Amino acid sequence: MAHPAPLSRPILCAVGTISDSRTPATDSSGQLIQTLLLGAEHRVEDYRIVPDQTEPILALCQEWSQPGGVEVVILTGGTGIAPRDLTYEAVSGLLQKTLPGFGELFRQLSFQQVGSRALASRAIAGVYRSTLIFALPGSRGAVELALGELILPELPHLVALLRS
Repeated sequence: MAHPAPLSRPILCAVGTISDSRTPATDSSGQLIQTLLLGAEHRVEDYRIVPDQTEPILALCQEWSQPGGVEVVILTGGTGIAPRDLTYEAVSGLLQKTLPGFGELFRQLSFQQVGSRALASRAIAGVYRSTLIFALPGSRGAVELALGELILPELPHLVALLRS
């Protein structure tokens, strides 16, 4: 069976920043995600900052993944190994299908930029309730790398696959 043609319409997205300290005024990574999505002619339907705690992260993903909700959720922050970094645990337990290649490629590309520090990244992606979820590190460099090299080029194809 042939793959569906990539979508040629704006994709409905939501952006979440996982942080105990950032505000909309200081959230440069969340703002960058929105700017890049809008620059690629997608729609940002919602943006929120939630604390780095499992329950708020889960609630946000579950709300955005309701039928008729957004097609893509992009989270930034909380993917490291510090005691307060809980995004990976929350998201990995929720995903019904994972995209292991995303994390693998992200760490490979990160290694080219930051060297062995890339091994501490627990970036992850997958599908929950027909919604793509990406969890990225909180740095602007990581956001720019993930969206520019991996997410934006493949988003129309991935969403088309989920809708076929």
